[in-house]
Amino acid sequence: MLSLVGIILIFVLVFGAWIHAGGKIEVILHALPHELTMILGAAIGAYIVANKSVVLKSTFKEMIKSFKGSKWKKQDYKDLLCLMFILCKLMKSKGLIAVEQHIEKPEESTIFKQYPNVMKDHFAIDIICDTLRTLTMGVENPMTIEDSIEKQIEKHHHEAAGAGHALQGMADALPAIGIVAAVLGIIKTMSKVDQPPAILGGMIASALVGTFLGVFLAYCLVGPIAAKNLNIHNEEQQFYFIIREILVAHLKGMAPQVSVEMGRGHVPSHYQPSFAEMEEATSTLKAE
Repeated sequence: MLSLVGIILIFVLVFGAWIHAGGKIEVILHALPHELTMILGAAIGAYIVANKSVVLKSTFKEMIKSFKGSKWKKQDYKDLLCLMFILCKLMKSKGLIAVEQHIEKPEESTIFKQYPNVMKDHFAIDIICDTLRTLTMGVENPMTIEDSIEKQIEKHHHEAAGAGHALQGMADALPAIGIVAAVLGIIKTMSKVDQPPAILGGMIASALVGTFLGVFLAYCLVGPIAAKNLNIHNEEQQFYFIIREILVAHLKGMAPQVSVEMGRGHVPSHYQPSFAEMEEATSTLKAE
């Protein structure tokens, strides 16, 4: 919602102030169809050439994400901390063998099914289950596990943020593409240099609309959307760091409550539950 408010403010204040200062919107509207077709056509074409199909397919979805915000809310972080607490407590009290039935088929697990929103994130579930499977095979070195999870998270983040980086690349290119459109307009103008000054002035003004559109689209629309998308992915990445911190803390022999506290430190501040909230939430949880 705030992103939409920002875009409305951009259009109202930029064009409103320009009109109030004596600018004629008709000049921009007259040149808009041709200039916009050239600029967007070149930008989209270059975007297709520069990016893989998986990035292209996710672009529209990621642009919507920039307006909707992060998929994780405060309750989701609490749910993850509670889930990890139960698993750690179960392993602490009954050993690794006790979690095997849960990690082999998490969709059927009575533990995992308590937290449906966490279950929707296949990557989060894969980190938990695959890491615990590794532990059952005898790999219990905290540094090895931490390094393994770190690389998985880095890979996932790189792939998830692909569209955001691609959009940022488009934003960087748009001013230059706008200049290309403007140069074409100047070429058209110079070919009619025998026309009266009034006509030449109008043609030059139309050509400059291309430069304006390239800069405007880059810094007022595409660039901010790309930046918002990347910020959202950076925030969502913390969800997986929580899993890493808790599992590593568990391997170091810490109690479930302490392990969860290690993970709580990675929750974004505006969603972070307090120590007392987590103590109350975990006090009634029991390991099967």
